[in-house]
Amino acid sequence: MDIRAIILRQRPQLYLALRIVISAVAALALAQMLKQPLPLWAALTAVIVTQLSVGRSLKATVDYFIGTIGGAIYGGAIGIFVPHANEYAMLGAVALTVAPLAYIASIRPSFSAAPITGVLVLFIPTIAHISPLASAVDRVIEVGVGGAVGLAVSLLIFPASAHRLFVTAAAQVLAQIAQALDESLGSASDGLDTDAHNRLQDGIAQAAAQLSVVGAEAEHERAARLSAGPGTGPMLRTITRLRHDLVMLGRAVNQPLPADIAKRLQRPLTDVRTALASYLHGCGSSLLARRGPPSLNAVLSALESYDSAVSTLRRDGLTLNLSGHAAEQFFALGFALEQMRGNLNDLHRCVSEWVEADAAVARAKS
Repeated sequence: MDIRAIILRQRPQLYLALRIVISAVAALALAQMLKQPLPLWAALTAVIVTQLSVGRSLKATVDYFIGTIGGAIYGGAIGIFVPHANEYAMLGAVALTVAPLAYIASIRPSFSAAPITGVLVLFIPTIAHISPLASAVDRVIEVGVGGAVGLAVSLLIFPASAHRLFVTAAAQVLAQIAQALDESLGSASDGLDTDAHNRLQDGIAQAAAQLSVVGAEAEHERAARLSAGPGTGPMLRTITRLRHDLVMLGRAVNQPLPADIAKRLQRPLTDVRTALASYLHGCGSSLLARRGPPSLNAVLSALESYDSAVSTLRRDGLTLNLSGHAAEQFFALGFALEQMRGNLNDLHRCVSEWVEADAAVARAKS
């Protein structure tokens, strides 16, 4: 077992673990120095807001702080204006505190910390013998300390940019689409193994969902001017359209093409299959290596050869006697490939923009 290879592969996760440890210890020490009544709450906050990427940490910090302020204000108000001197009154006060805050948190996930904070602000005065107002202020200070420490550690200790994580995730999705395309077009003569193709599609869907999440984190970084990369929207939309093209291709080849047509199209489809898979893999490699995208010439040439073969088939009358299903299948295949031609042009432009932006940032730092 190659320990070095495992460490390199798990490096982002190991860095995250290290950042969380540093955040928790630093937040606890700072809260103790500030004589906070619950310094562990600052450490807990630091653990929560220290995330895999800077963008995710920034969003977690803002959301947690907003939820804390809302919960502290409302919980403090309940503690001041709603009597809760006995057990039954306390149960009512807790219900009155939690119900609206939980409802708001269900609508606005950024307020997820509000119910917890509201309950703490309500309960702590009965334990520590302080006023509800002082309890609310202490909670805000503790969360502020933990959030500030967690965000500072995320920015300073092995910072992980969501911009780069987005690039890695995009390259992974493109590689999966390339694999699925290769299998789809390789099945035009024999019919597609639907179960295997569905498994590939499920994997692509999961990777695309993760790409969307990381893209949102990258946008938080851009909004805070913590990264200078291009917007993630065009790349996300292009990859989504390529996924749709893949679905159309899968439907077009889920049954074998008629034998005479499949024989005539075997060579041009093989060329298209090879060119598309190679180009998508090349785009992913270009993103990771920060170099210009590969040329589209091989793809365009293969698609033109396929179009020419289809024109010859139609001229020879081989499409006239196709059944309704076979005709639908045949023309759906051509439509999907034509859609992919346009979307690959968009992908070429997106990869170029990302590579150029990375190069500009590198020049600015040098």
